[in-house]
Amino acid sequence: MWLLLAIASAVFLGFYDIFKKISLEKNAVLPILFLSTVAGSIIMAGFVIASETGIIHKDSMAYVPHLTSLEHWKLVLKTVIVLSSWICTYFALKHLPLTIFAPIRSTGPLWTSAGAFIIFAERLTPMQWVGGVLVFIFFYLFSTAGKLEGFSFRSNKYVWLMIAGTLAGSVSALYDRYLLREINVMAVEAYFTFYQTLLLIPVLAIFWYPTRARTTRFSWKWSIPFIGIFLLIGDYLYFYSVSMPDSLISIIALVRRSNVLIVFLFGALIFKEQNIKKKGLYLIGILIGLVFLVLGR
Repeated sequence: MWLLLAIASAVFLGFYDIFKKISLEKNAVLPILFLSTVAGSIIMAGFVIASETGIIHKDSMAYVPHLTSLEHWKLVLKTVIVLSSWICTYFALKHLPLTIFAPIRSTGPLWTSAGAFIIFAERLTPMQWVGGVLVFIFFYLFSTAGKLEGFSFRSNKYVWLMIAGTLAGSVSALYDRYLLREINVMAVEAYFTFYQTLLLIPVLAIFWYPTRARTTRFSWKWSIPFIGIFLLIGDYLYFYSVSMPDSLISIIALVRRSNVLIVFLFGALIFKEQNIKKKGLYLIGILIGLVFLVLGR
């Protein structure tokens, strides 16, 4: 069951990334991030109100329970980690082709496995070492394909932002392994969404609003609320998958990151990006390495 939930989550997250790319085209980053979280907060506020008024019963999977102060602070920490990842990846996605974005994003499970090795003292098997080496080899080959389009993996700041965002995302996945077995899934979904919106208000006020006239202008696009909606659904499925006692975070991380296949195909077919065959082969090589990482368990 948890594997099916992870697969469904990957599909929704694939379209979530596509809606981000559409929204960010010649548009300001931070307002889009903020408004998409507002869309999610409005939806989750409905679940909280319905839970408080008894419309949603306590036995329902949609019920949002009360949390302790400590649990709220744990969710604030998760929100800070995730927002750090999002800010990096949003800026990177705006300036990078989807066929560059997707393979870098696909390396996330490697960093999650490395974190499990360091933090949780998990030991890598020989097959996992082979998988890790394959990922690094194809990631290097992929960087050579990026150079053909003028994207130097050493000097391009958006490539490094993408890598930083991916690493922060892996930290969040490792934290989820602990968090979602301690706190109710709907409570995590609801308050995590609220805290995103609240924490983005000072970010918007400090980093975007004073300089809005000198930077890329913001314009409303139909795709912006769909970012928040598809993320809510994808995260809900992912949270339930991780919360199940027999679930494996390394496999979930790999399956969830398979959403890059949808993103890559969209970039190839709709945006007509360059060097598709070569980059596609390198992406497949990265994913094969990730499969070795999972099978090695």
